[in-house]
Amino acid sequence: MPRESAAGERRVALVPKVVEKLRSRGVEVVVEAGAGLGALIPDSLFTDAGATIGDPWAADVVAMVNPPSAEEIDRLRPGSTFVGFLAPRTSPETIAALKAGGVQAFAMEAIPRISRAQSMDALSSQANVAGYKAVLLAADRSTRFFPMLTTAAGTVKPATALVLGVGVAGLQALATAKRLGARTTGYDVRPEVADQVRSLGAQWLDLGIEAVGEGGYARELTEDERAEQQKRLEEAITGFDVVITTANVPGRKAPTLVTAAAVEGMRPGSVVVDLAGESGGNCELTEPGEVVVKHDVTIAAPLNLAASMPEHASELYARNVSALLELMLDKEGALAPDWDDEVLAKSCVTRDTPEES
Repeated sequence: MPRESAAGERRVALVPKVVEKLRSRGVEVVVEAGAGLGALIPDSLFTDAGATIGDPWAADVVAMVNPPSAEEIDRLRPGSTFVGFLAPRTSPETIAALKAGGVQAFAMEAIPRISRAQSMDALSSQANVAGYKAVLLAADRSTRFFPMLTTAAGTVKPATALVLGVGVAGLQALATAKRLGARTTGYDVRPEVADQVRSLGAQWLDLGIEAVGEGGYARELTEDERAEQQKRLEEAITGFDVVITTANVPGRKAPTLVTAAAVEGMRPGSVVVDLAGESGGNCELTEPGEVVVKHDVTIAAPLNLAASMPEHASELYARNVSALLELMLDKEGALAPDWDDEVLAKSCVTRDTPEES
């Protein structure tokens, strides 16, 4: 495991507990000096777990969180295996460089969303972190209490929170906002998630528009559907104190759900937290990576939000990586991936020889 080189990244791909598990399988683990410091894990905890502090780039398998840079790809040994987030739909140059270097690469985001692969689903584990933290950001920026408060000076009504897009991040956001005492509502173009929303004590916002896609994602709306959705959402959004958006279509620009007109219609002091900033944003006024105030409404679009909670985010991600590695190992702990295994076949984005790529 090398140190992460991406700006602001504090997560790591392995944690001491996972190192212990790998060592029990006979796997030697090499950690680069200082790799865990961003997640508050000193080298001593890795060595106590059985890891060696040294050069990780000569290893058979290199695990990271972020895609490797061009310089890091050059350091990977031909025939080695790389595991991490690789953004294969939007960063073809990274995939091409790994292939040219003879590196066998597994993209964590390409793991199929099937029951057997839930323990490896890094997108979901990190989305849980982002959904939780988004609500805390909203509560911090809001000018209003989240819970109803009964005081000697009278009663304060609870805040109302709308979550747009109720995948893993959205469901966690609804649950967290509910725990803080807000009145919560969820919306998605996939009607089958309505029961999940209600199971969290939230209301379901039904706009009469459905867009069920493949793999648990929503399909892209048609132009007419998008126009009708925006019209109905504009009317609904103005009644909420907090709006959290999480809608993404893999490989495409994020859909616009919160228009400038909707923001203008919100009460002063309201908050929008846009979790789709890295793919353009769900709010028309979003400035990715920034917090801005428009029409007296705060709009926050944090990037890589999971990295702001590196301890637990790393713990969850390391479990995902470990579960994937388990599939690649034989009984003796040697690398022996079974290409008939759906999880390995679909998550592998480059093979170690050009003929197999």
